[in-house]
Amino acid sequence: MTDIDDLIDSLTRVVPDWPAPGVLFRDITPLLGDIAGFTAVVDALASAATDLGGVDVVAGVEARGFVFGPPVAMRLGVGFVPIRKEGKLPADVHSAEYALEYGTATLELHVDAIRPGQRVLLVDDVLATGGTLSAADQLVRRCGAVVAGAVLPIEISALGGRDRLAPLQVSTLRSY
Repeated sequence: MTDIDDLIDSLTRVVPDWPAPGVLFRDITPLLGDIAGFTAVVDALASAATDLGGVDVVAGVEARGFVFGPPVAMRLGVGFVPIRKEGKLPADVHSAEYALEYGTATLELHVDAIRPGQRVLLVDDVLATGGTLSAADQLVRRCGAVVAGAVLPIEISALGGRDRLAPLQVSTLRSY
């Protein structure tokens, strides 16, 4: 186990049967409240992103991708673009529906948020089934951009999300 593994383990709360029966939710709220832990995770995500090659913009997936995405973008010296849940963006959008382990949802991205040819880093909090990142990947590609890869603090490997996202390069800090 690495130091980042120990850090994430110590600052992540496990909540069984939330938001639905059978789901073992990894709550990062304690991590966010610990400045040293939060800073270490942001630094580790930014470091992992540099291994993917250059990126032009970071796209964070609502909601917790909004928490990690902006500081990662700042560390990388690039801008941040939000990928939002349906009905939250005011201008023309691309939409993508996806399946979660406990239902379905839709993500949206402004059609002009990312320029064609830009290299985009996707950021979220947990890789589970891969549905959310797959939808985000679709949205970025609809803008004509290239997804350089994705970085996340946590992966629930038993749910197979990484395999469903292949060949997308995915880097996670802690796998369960």
